[in-house]
Formats: sequence, structure tokens, C-alpha cells
Amino acid sequence: MKAIIIDDERLARKELLSLLENHPNIDVVDEAVNADEAAEKIEQHDPDVIFLDVQMPGKTGFELLETMERVPQVIFTTAYDEFALKAFEFNALDYLLKPIQAERLSESVQKIQAKSSKKSGNRDHKLGGDDQVFVKDGDKCWFVRLSDVRLFESDGNYIKVYFENFKPMIHKSLNALDERLDDRTFFRASRKHIINLGWVESIDTWFNGGLLVQLKGGEKIEVSRRQSARFREMMSL
Repeated sequence: MKAIIIDDERLARKELLSLLENHPNIDVVDEAVNADEAAEKIEQHDPDVIFLDVQMPGKTGFELLETMERVPQVIFTTAYDEFALKAFEFNALDYLLKPIQAERLSESVQKIQAKSSKKSGNRDHKLGGDDQVFVKDGDKCWFVRLSDVRLFESDGNYIKVYFENFKPMIHKSLNALDERLDDRTFFRASRKHIINLGWVESIDTWFNGGLLVQLKGGEKIEVSRRQSARFREMMSL
């Protein structure tokens, strides 16, 4: 599994790299010293996991994750325990306190392997248009066929589900949902939106090389520049 270490402290990176030498299944392909450099290297290498410091010059580790459309597995590495609760709001796989202990790192690596095995086992069981899901928002409940859902929109720690004239909210992260959906039917347009390709009505060019997609329900969704090339490929013959 490919990994990137993101930490502004050279000694901390060196120490973690040394500890990871005892785990040959983790291949550290690169390092980064701040969030901007990390974003470039994550896009370049598409790692399975990142070891991410919280406090860095410029953007924090949390701010880095907020800018990403597709987030790899995250293990936070920090000297401060007060960020732990927020870390798990970002679906962090683990939270390691510095100085990192070999035993705790081994536990984290086991979690990575378990998550990877589960993901591989579920690869053929993605949710597509013919599947139905149960949606509950307060006292209201729906049993919805996914082909009728035209849009998922992130709203903080919730997702707004667009179908018919309803927009109920469910408590789930967009990244977690994206892993469960069949990408032949659903497309991650940006870090805030997943669209149903069957509901696309029109496509227009937009700013900075992006696209503006209009859905049959009337919603207009910006496709990020990074995702636009992939979207054009999927929607063409």
C-alpha cells in the first residue's frame, strides 16, 4: 500500500519512516512538509493512506482535508491530544500521539490492512441505480430507489439527498458514501457534490477549465477542474 508522510518536522518524518521499515506492506512513496505540497503529491501518487500532522505552517491538516475531493485513509500524527475528537469527524482511521510508539503504529497498520481487505471484498457490491436505500430524517422515512436520487450534497457532517421534491438530511460523510456508490452511475463532481449521471441534462464550459452541469431537476452543479477531464471521458462515446 502506498503512503505519504506529511509533517513539517524533518526528525518526525525520519522517525516515522524508520518505524514503517518494520512494515514492508506500507510503501512510503513521498513526503511533504506542508498542506500545499501535500495536495500536489497526493494528486501525483494517489496514495492508499497518508500519515498527517495537524499543526503545520500555513494550512492545518484539517484544512488540507477540507480542500480534497477524494481523501485517502488518514492516520493523524500529532503531539496534541485535543484534536482527537475533530480528527474522527474527518473519518480518521487512527490518531497517533508523538513520540509514536512502535506498538501503536502496528495497531494502525493492522487497521489499514483490515480496511483495505474490506474494501476489496466489497468492490463487487457497490450500490447502483437498481438498489433501494432507507432514508430517515427526523420522523420522516423513505425507501428510495437510487436511480431516483439525482444529487447528494455535503452540508457539514450531513448529506442532503435530492429525489422527487424531497431533500432529507442524513448523518454521513460524502467520502464514506462515495466509497459505497457505483461510479458507473454516480460521479464525484466536487468535494461537496455527487451527481447521478442519468440525471444530467446539459453540460457547459465553466471558469478555470471546469464544467457546469445542469440536472433534470433544475440543479446546477460545478464540476471541479480536476474532475472535468474524467467527467468528459465518462460522458462521451
